[in-house]
Amino acid sequence: MNLYHCSIDLRDTSKALAFAAAVEAWMGHLQSNGVILSWRLCRRKLGFGAPQSRDFLLEIEVENMTQLDEAFRFTASSETGVERLYTTVHQMVGTVDVALYRPFPDPERAERMALI
Repeated sequence: MNLYHCSIDLRDTSKALAFAAAVEAWMGHLQSNGVILSWRLCRRKLGFGAPQSRDFLLEIEVENMTQLDEAFRFTASSETGVERLYTTVHQMVGTVDVALYRPFPDPERAERMALI
């Protein structure tokens, strides 16, 4: 399992509830097409966090790097519905930082550690 984290600040003209609805439609479409396992959207509470913390955190779970690659390919497809859903979310985003995480220690690392 891998977790694709997106730390997001919206554009000044974007509304939080409209963004949440657009993310739900887009992530639901990705999930129903099998290119992601699950997702969740969180919002920073009471402005609490480090100065560099963004307002929203979108966490997308994929089985492995192959599935993540499939999700990127799916996003790049020219299918009208895909492009519309993606664009609706993307045009609300002002700033985004992304990172890829995995549970740790993972089975592969645990095996190597056990052989030392």
